Amino acid sequence: MTTELTVLTLAALLQVVQFVLMSVPANLELGQGKTLGPRDPDRLGKPLIEQVSVRTGRLFRALNNHFEGLILFSIACLVTTVSGQSTALTGTCAWIYLIARVIYVPAYAFGWVPWRSLIWAVGFLATTIMLVAALL
Repeated sequence: MTTELTVLTLAALLQVVQFVLMSVPANLELGQGKTLGPRDPDRLGKPLIEQVSVRTGRLFRALNNHFEGLILFSIACLVTTVSGQSTALTGTCAWIYLIARVIYVPAYAFGWVPWRSLIWAVGFLATTIMLVAALL
């Protein structure tokens, strides 16, 4: 397995960890009546993310942000691997992405301004470099 695919697998496991970090406090705060139900808008009154504490809401948004970032990162890893373009540069960029995403979780949860955005930008730039490197 290439470095990029290994890191992609670890990034997917990070997604699992983020889900647990968000869902445990959300379930404790909202109760099973809301979290196990069908979540119909007329029953909830407002979206669940608007009914949790500030920190749990941030963890929810960090999780959603990782879903979005993981799509582009997955494309970069797959294109790099399938095309045989895996290099030290792309492997390093993959690790940079993962490290940035790991740091991003507490940065978002604790409201580190402007660091959260800068950490996000590092991961995004690493992914972009991987994509460009695959074209060269």
